[in-house]
Amino acid sequence: MAKKPPPRKNLKDAGRKKKVSVLTTEKVEYIDYKDVNLLKRFVSDRSKVRARRVTGNDVQQQAEVARAIKNAREMALMPYAIRVTTQRNNRGRDRGPRDGAPRGERSDAPETEENEMVDGADDGDIPTEAVAEAPEAEATEEV
Repeated sequence: MAKKPPPRKNLKDAGRKKKVSVLTTEKVEYIDYKDVNLLKRFVSDRSKVRARRVTGNDVQQQAEVARAIKNAREMALMPYAIRVTTQRNNRGRDRGPRDGAPRGERSDAPETEENEMVDGADDGDIPTEAVAEAPEAEATEEV
């Protein structure tokens, strides 16, 4: 009979130290739903409850924290969600011609005064007309 190989060690946990909960380090015995500053430590920037592996809580602590967060949300002490707005670039919109050339370098567009751009303007942002029509600030002296 062939010998069985020795059991493999879990290499994922080999170099990691177990996380210690904030509740045990600060010796918190009761988690109050009105203590919003404590509960914010267990919530992400989008108001999601952080996982046990992130916070280091044990099962009982995590259950108490989750219940306190839900009560605080119900009492309007904490938000259910925080809306984070991200600025999108215009992908999919305003695409150039199908041949792959950028919009400003189309070979089929005739050169006219309307298409002429200001020297030094990149990507053709400012037409010459817009610069000419811009109101100039009057210099006023205060006495």
